Amino acid sequence: MRFLVLLFFIWISMVSAQSQADVDFKTIDAEILVSPESGELSVQATYEFELTAKVDSIFLDAVNLNVLFTSLNQKEIAISNSGEKIWFTAPTALGKHQLFIRYITRPKQTVYFTAYKKEDRLDYQVWTQGQGKYTSHWLPSLNDMNDKIEFDLHFLTDEKYEVISNGQLTHKFSKDSLTDWKFDMTEPMSSYLAAFVIGNFKKHTLTSNSGVSIALYYEPKDSLKVEPTYRYTKQIFDFLEDEIGVDYPWQNYKQVPVQDFLYAGMENTSCTIFSNQFMVDSTAFIDKNYVNVNAHELAHQWFGNLVTEVNGEHHWLHEGFATYYAYLAEKQLFGDDHFYWKLYDTAKTLHTLSENGEGEALTDPKAGSITFYEKGAWALVILREKVGDTAFKVGVENYLKNHAFKNVTINDFITEIEKASSTDLSDFKRNWLANDVFLWEDATHYLQEKCSSLKNYFVTEASLNRGKNHFEEFKNKWKTIHSDELKIALLERYTNSFENPYFFEQLAEESVKVRQAFAIYVSKVGDDTKPILESMLSDDSYVTQEAVLFKLWEAFPTERNKYLEQTKNIEGLPNKNLKQLWLTLALITPEYKPELKRSFYEELNSLTSTYYNFEIRQLAFQYLFQINALSDKSLEHLFQASSHHVWQFKKSSRNLIRQIVTTEEGRDRIAQLKSRLKKEEQLQLESILSK
Repeated sequence: MRFLVLLFFIWISMVSAQSQADVDFKTIDAEILVSPESGELSVQATYEFELTAKVDSIFLDAVNLNVLFTSLNQKEIAISNSGEKIWFTAPTALGKHQLFIRYITRPKQTVYFTAYKKEDRLDYQVWTQGQGKYTSHWLPSLNDMNDKIEFDLHFLTDEKYEVISNGQLTHKFSKDSLTDWKFDMTEPMSSYLAAFVIGNFKKHTLTSNSGVSIALYYEPKDSLKVEPTYRYTKQIFDFLEDEIGVDYPWQNYKQVPVQDFLYAGMENTSCTIFSNQFMVDSTAFIDKNYVNVNAHELAHQWFGNLVTEVNGEHHWLHEGFATYYAYLAEKQLFGDDHFYWKLYDTAKTLHTLSENGEGEALTDPKAGSITFYEKGAWALVILREKVGDTAFKVGVENYLKNHAFKNVTINDFITEIEKASSTDLSDFKRNWLANDVFLWEDATHYLQEKCSSLKNYFVTEASLNRGKNHFEEFKNKWKTIHSDELKIALLERYTNSFENPYFFEQLAEESVKVRQAFAIYVSKVGDDTKPILESMLSDDSYVTQEAVLFKLWEAFPTERNKYLEQTKNIEGLPNKNLKQLWLTLALITPEYKPELKRSFYEELNSLTSTYYNFEIRQLAFQYLFQINALSDKSLEHLFQASSHHVWQFKKSSRNLIRQIVTTEEGRDRIAQLKSRLKKEEQLQLESILSK
């Protein structure tokens, strides 16, 4: 018996290792009944595939699916299901065949079901994140990015919800409280790019210069945030089409903000999903806006979706390109200084990593995000400088057109640039792609050649002693500086030189971003700085207001009530940064409205609820812990957060639990919480505390 079991698993391993080169899946047409409340999907999917040579078996990646029925060419067949793959005996005839699968599943990942309170009831969102090889957790497909398939997805769900997915909506019909939505794709894509969102959304529609429909989705409560959130979307789209030189390759484009998304955004084909923490008002736009993410995910529609890497060794072709073209879009919108100073900031980070022996090559499939994104963008900056604008653009255009809807390698791209420029790029590949060292001197030489304000900064750095007060030098040159980026860098680097009444007068005339830099970096807060800081409480920046409120509250105890009254109605950024700071300060200011302390306490604790975005909850946990005000309910919410699907939030929540038990009071409270938990939850808590 043990021999048979061993043989079975060896066979599974062999099947898993097959490339299925002789099996070409062409289309997947799936009908998906979604129950947001129960977290269950009921699916029936039809697969068209072509067999070009005889094989013994055919497989699909499929994780934890309860398969109810399968047929091949309309005849019922038996399948094997390992929990990670399903496979069946291959037909003997070559040519086209049809596979049908009916199943139900409750995905433990990839499809996320989030709930939030809407008035007196719960509303739900359902969204997917399949990047890598995870679509197979809800739809039998192929994890290998080299298999490109046309997906036509068909959804049934409660009529109160909107459905958004890849491709063109061709059919929408309501019956018996359910709505039937059918989406059509006309071109193939890798399986990880299949996606859908279900929730309570409205949309605003734009049309690009080339006639592409662009749908901008939003929750009804965020109607006033649509313009600042999606600001410059049409300009970005039109710029990228023109700059890349290849028409947008899909039928339309949609962008959807969702609750508790794992990342900033994800470039699913024709359907970007992004975090609703980027839904901002006009004041927040200066502090945290969607522009870069917007441009980055759109660029992926060409670099990643139209042409897709063969494997991780070529990941630069996705992330480096999307980062670079997003920076170009920002350059078009915000000017050269913005572009070059952003490159300088990333160069500093890459240089530090390199000097610490932590540099990585762009050809290393295990490299981190900073390498693929930022070093990748730098490689393209240097390459374009080396071969010239014309050759670079011709090479990129040929690369995309010659490999459209296919998989690519770095060499495919380099070959096209070499042809377009008649240049041998061996040294470029050696120095910028295969080299784990970041070429700092080359990068800074380029920046100083291109950007006068950066050249000015480097000269200043070389001539000044950082520890000394350089008030007189900066006083003489401040009014001659016309770059906000340079002023911000000087304020950060030489803070003590600007803590002078002369500069307080100058700051009254500066931009919000320059004033914000002063608010953040000023260390000496006294009567001389008080007027300028008080004026900043009215600046159009929640980050500025937050920094100034805390510094004024701390420096002038007798005027705390005044500052709290002045800021009591401001929510701030989507994570409620200002409101949460305000509630914390209101709680620990004894003389401020003692009769309302209980309501302040309850409001701050309520923000730990699972119905709020994790960024709101994370900040609330931190403030409540700092002032020792976590309620019993918030402690339960903290434990729930320790298994959240967003790993950063999960990690911070677990670390906070470990901090709580460092005191006797904290240990007693955690012990009381543990006594109320189920056995498996108790084991989870013990596991957290043991690390």
